[in-house]
Amino acid sequence: MLDIKFIRENVDAVRKMLIDRKVEADLDGFLEADSRFRQVVDEVNTLKHEKNVVSKEISQEKDQDARKMKISRMQDVNQGLKDLDTESKELDIRRNQLRLMIPNMPLEDVPVGMDESANVTLSSHGQPRALDFEPKSHVELGQDLGILDIERGAKIAGSGFYVLKGLGARLELALAQFMMDVHREKGYTEIWPPALCNSSSMVGTGQLPKFEEDMYKLTGDDLYMIPTAEVPVTNLHRDEILGEEELPIRYQAFSLCFRREAGRHVGEEGIIRVHQFSKVELVTITTPEESNKELEFLTDNASEIMKRLDLPYRKMILCTGDLTFSSAKTYDLEIHSPFGDRWLEVSSCSNFTDFQARRAMIKFRRQPHLPSEFLHTLNGSGLAIGRTMVAILENYQREDGSVEIPKVLRPYLGGLEEISPI
Repeated sequence: MLDIKFIRENVDAVRKMLIDRKVEADLDGFLEADSRFRQVVDEVNTLKHEKNVVSKEISQEKDQDARKMKISRMQDVNQGLKDLDTESKELDIRRNQLRLMIPNMPLEDVPVGMDESANVTLSSHGQPRALDFEPKSHVELGQDLGILDIERGAKIAGSGFYVLKGLGARLELALAQFMMDVHREKGYTEIWPPALCNSSSMVGTGQLPKFEEDMYKLTGDDLYMIPTAEVPVTNLHRDEILGEEELPIRYQAFSLCFRREAGRHVGEEGIIRVHQFSKVELVTITTPEESNKELEFLTDNASEIMKRLDLPYRKMILCTGDLTFSSAKTYDLEIHSPFGDRWLEVSSCSNFTDFQARRAMIKFRRQPHLPSEFLHTLNGSGLAIGRTMVAILENYQREDGSVEIPKVLRPYLGGLEEISPI
């Protein structure tokens, strides 16, 4: 969340940010609650001073009537302090609730725009494949190859779920292992996190309170199924103060992810937008001055996966209206598919600056004698496995219906070079 002092001193900038990001937040309500909270603090200080003065006067007062009046006044002061204490607690809760609904401030180099049409392509890598036959979709390919079963997935769990079989399941695991091997080369430490997180963790990374309807919550428990490994991995260091010598911390985690995708037409694109999917997530925790450099490093590392898979892709910078709630700057990585001549987003790499760290109280200390400071957090998919599989099927398909296996994946599949129709 944003620093309270920053909001007070930059009201016009915050108000413009809300417009640029198309976010409705009760900024005026926050300012009103914050202003009254500070007034209450001043009133408390005034009454405490009066209490000290009157207490001293009572102990020195000889006249009984005057003493009774001062005692009566002391009772009024104590009641006033009690009432103000109750009001200040209520105001503090309200202003923090409202502050939790205010998104992060975009960095200066983020383009201003209302929607994805204002996103900017920064670079392209590789040439889109020009197939000399009519390409099939991943759904048709998966069914013909006997590796994808959407109907049985829906029978088991409903729309938005699917089943991978045989080489489909093996390809999923091969991609996960390949990705993690590449990221390990770059210095990322493997994490196997819980698939459930409590509400404090969800607040820490910005999923709560704003996006509760997009998540699966367990009835009777303060637990949510994770929408991304970003949540448990970032919260590893919640409520901690790290030493500067420990930074940067770079983690990677393979996990299942669960999203309700309310109102997003789940299932209309096969396995591209579903309720359950897997991905390898990259998370970095670093100092404020290094976070922009770390964003480039993280994005390059995610891009390395596509390079080694020999898949054509592009790098986009998202405009203000397309940023996620917590992000200050985001690069999207998209793979081109010859089916429908479309681009598939497989990674969003984001710098959250100190937005998540303030919510999760993740700090560091440069020297033992210096005050603690908030860290910067970053994350990105490295990559989304289901969509990467879609890209492989659609890019590596052959006219006879078989699919070539990218060379870098063959060692993970026992040397297998292709998947043939059943």
